[in-house]
Amino acid sequence: MERISRQYGFDFDVERCVQCHACEVACKSFHDVEPGVKRRRIASAWEGQYPDVRNMTLSLACLHCGEPACQSVCPTGAIQKRTEDGIVMVDQAKCIGCHCCFLACPFGVPQYGEDGKMQKCDLCVNRLDQGKEPPCVATCPAEALHFGTMNELADRATGRLARKLLSATSQARINGSSP
Repeated sequence: MERISRQYGFDFDVERCVQCHACEVACKSFHDVEPGVKRRRIASAWEGQYPDVRNMTLSLACLHCGEPACQSVCPTGAIQKRTEDGIVMVDQAKCIGCHCCFLACPFGVPQYGEDGKMQKCDLCVNRLDQGKEPPCVATCPAEALHFGTMNELADRATGRLARKLLSATSQARINGSSP
């Protein structure tokens, strides 16, 4: 596998998401996605046991994996990872709709439309080429979804964690307990 010069992706801040589904709707609208197909989807995950139950929201799309399982099992070579930015693309002309990629993807990302061919998030590559961010990110009213290089996203996530730890430490001092 060739070395990727720059890897793009998404950062999702679960604590900011208000479950409005704007990202999902923006994606469907921008790509004119048919009913039943979701290139980005909002899901809820429940954790804990009663009475300490917590609902966590997830905004799911293709993760553009470093070594995409979907690509490795595609019998026609319809799935390729671009070396310039790490975006995993699907060549609709080569896709035969065999569902091998769906079975291989640990995140259940591949979707199939009425034509039987696989489709998924492509990071709105045509907007990226124009210097614009994906509609799902641009539409998020709570700014829970961000786009960038993996280095930028790692810095963002690290900063978020640092602020959370700082806040917890400050709260512990106010309450007179140790962090």
